[in-house]
Amino acid sequence: MKRIKFLKAIVLSVLVVSSFSMLAQSKLDKQVLMTIGDQKVTVKEFTDVYAKNNLKSDVIEKKSVDEYLDLFINFRMKVMEAYAMGLDTNANFKKELDGYRKQLAKPYFTNDEVSEELIEEAYQRKLKDVRASHILIECDRHALPADTLKAYNKIMDIRKKAMNGEDFNELAVTYSQDRSARDTKATPNTPFRKGNRGDLGYFTVFDMVYPFETGAYNTKPGEISMPVRSDFGYHLIKVNSITDALGSVQAAHIFLELTPEASEADVQAAKLKADNIYAELEAQNGKNWNEAVSRYSDDRASVTRNGALMPFPVNRIVPEFIETIKQLEPGDISKPIRTNYGFHIIKLIATSGVGSFEKERPAIAESVQRDKRSKKSEEVVLQQIKEEYGFKANDKNLANFMATVDSTILTGKFVPALDAKLNATLFTIGKKSFNVGDFVEYIKAKQTPVRAGFPILTYAYQLYDAFQSKEILAYADEHLEERYPEFKALVQEYNDGILLFDLMDKEVWNKAVEDTLGLQDFYSRNTTKYMWNERVKACVITVSKPESLPKVKEYLAEGVAFDSLRKVMARDSIGYVTVRNAFYQHGDNHFVDETEWVAGTMKEFPSTVDQSTVIVNIIERRDPEPKTLREAKGLVTSDYQVELEEKWMATLREKYPVKIDEKVLEKVRNLYQ
Repeated sequence: MKRIKFLKAIVLSVLVVSSFSMLAQSKLDKQVLMTIGDQKVTVKEFTDVYAKNNLKSDVIEKKSVDEYLDLFINFRMKVMEAYAMGLDTNANFKKELDGYRKQLAKPYFTNDEVSEELIEEAYQRKLKDVRASHILIECDRHALPADTLKAYNKIMDIRKKAMNGEDFNELAVTYSQDRSARDTKATPNTPFRKGNRGDLGYFTVFDMVYPFETGAYNTKPGEISMPVRSDFGYHLIKVNSITDALGSVQAAHIFLELTPEASEADVQAAKLKADNIYAELEAQNGKNWNEAVSRYSDDRASVTRNGALMPFPVNRIVPEFIETIKQLEPGDISKPIRTNYGFHIIKLIATSGVGSFEKERPAIAESVQRDKRSKKSEEVVLQQIKEEYGFKANDKNLANFMATVDSTILTGKFVPALDAKLNATLFTIGKKSFNVGDFVEYIKAKQTPVRAGFPILTYAYQLYDAFQSKEILAYADEHLEERYPEFKALVQEYNDGILLFDLMDKEVWNKAVEDTLGLQDFYSRNTTKYMWNERVKACVITVSKPESLPKVKEYLAEGVAFDSLRKVMARDSIGYVTVRNAFYQHGDNHFVDETEWVAGTMKEFPSTVDQSTVIVNIIERRDPEPKTLREAKGLVTSDYQVELEEKWMATLREKYPVKIDEKVLEKVRNLYQ
């Protein structure tokens, strides 16, 4: 993740602003602006990068030419050093760059017209959230026609039952081959899982495979689709609702956990507690939300954020949660709801909704490229490449070879016939030819066993179509840099970005972690930067069941040391009690904050919604003091990295002296005033 963010920071945009294209024709572009070491840098090299990285926007602050010049020099020196160290010859570097190049090349293999239609379709679907159930009858995508028909007839029989009034979800439990529809019994290795009865919950565009998505969006709420074919088989889709899209949801909750094995008594006790918590919230118009989260929520991960969950889309959380949120306005607090996990009281913070087409378009376009629906565009591109590079096919040689293919191709053990002419040309693209032998090698690499009886030639031609498409696209890909200069420049930027990351990791980031003596010395010189605020050491005792409370108080009255409480209670089998001895700053713990910070002070906090009690004892109060290196290591390491980089850059400036032509620089400044 750190690496990706770093590269994105370096490569801020794919396109150079068109308003700067006039500069490419000027004489100034060819003049040398500076030399770094023994490398000359022209005005165009600098202005192209400056223009790209200083677009006017709300996010990127435009820098002056002089400010950016310094950044540019530092960047170029680091890249030069990376080459000097041979980092560009590293196998991992080459592999990573190749991966990024493949991503950058994708836009060049899409048809704009078809892609635009797919993008517009996706945007319209993004405006809506769908809740749907389905029934699946599995059918392999290479299934024989007879098997395909059998699966189709089976799904149609089920549809007939549903159309005659039988419960769709019961039919899913009985017939669906999607195993998530039925309960899964607990095993020694897996817990019990309740089936969804075919209910897939909420989803929106790109959450499902394209054929299923299309079937769902083309079916009206309450209706059942005709069978929809995907790579998994045939689906019947019942659309339960289509509502305005929430987009990204920000919500908080108070969560009372229930295990799958919870008894009815446990459920009722949890429900009563949830109702009591809600009543407290309602009585204060929700003003005590943060306090209630701190006191009662079992979701410890969200307690420190006042119950806030990480922002989520509708397909990432149980449908009951989404169903409730769709009834709330920002700031509203729901009544308790039950899910498979327990009870939740939900507070809606905000929903992003869906932005304008212009705002959403870049992300949608990227998703379309990654999705199988992009095959529509690829088919058009293939034809364009064929025309551009003079594609020629030899159908006669292909037919002669296909006549020699036998049933071994269906078993994944194909061997070409002895009379197969392996040197016979099948097609040419540009200056490159592909023969029967090339196709044979592809078959050996890609063939997989298929059902006995599957038509031999059907499978062979499927493989050939895939082989031909692969080689045509590969040929065009090999010539991208020479055909598209902007693509070549972008790949170079990623090349330099990866080198820079590897160099920084080696010379600064990792060095700061490994140089323990240097880190200790830096900490010693800067101790006062890393301070604790006023804090106390306190013992926080939580007694969940009232029957344990008298015994705990008895221990405390007898003077049992707080550090020994756990052992004493374990010895006497006193349950439902937790003890935590720790240092607290203001804001760390609600109960500690409400206790006077004087050593020896003890205070009880009986719960108003259940039978628990919290006891706080202040053991020691401390004034502000420096953190130890161990306590502040993250911050210290980060600051030490800054110092290391500054010293390292000083050595690079000695190694690669910089000479700037001030007259040329003044001309560049005038361009951007």
